[in-house]
Amino acid sequence: MKLNINIKGKKKIIEIQEKEGKVKVKIGKKEYSFKSNGYKKEGISVAQTNIPKKKFSKKEIKAPIAGTITKIFVKEQQAFKKNQKIVSLSAMKMENEIVSDFQGTIKSILVKESQKVKEGEILVILE
Repeated sequence: MKLNINIKGKKKIIEIQEKEGKVKVKIGKKEYSFKSNGYKKEGISVAQTNIPKKKFSKKEIKAPIAGTITKIFVKEQQAFKKNQKIVSLSAMKMENEIVSDFQGTIKSILVKESQKVKEGEILVILE
């Protein structure tokens, strides 16, 4: 199946194929493959996705969405543990706690409480 879609003013062709228990999705030159769980309803197949976790060369915490920093739970040079709260970000009337994926030390904090941040902006640099 081929689909022509428009994303942010750019035309893209998406190709979707299901064959031998796998679903392949091709967007431009990039191709993604998923294992099908075999569930079909009204001609629609459902695929199980397995997206690999990103490996970061720089240890930084970025804002997942635009918002306002409401609380900073750590200080520079402080050691932190995996799943520890680092900062709290308020966006769309919701409080989002950003936690660490690993343990380490806070190298520097680039934001202050009540500061507005953009999506993808670096909040904290880790060691």
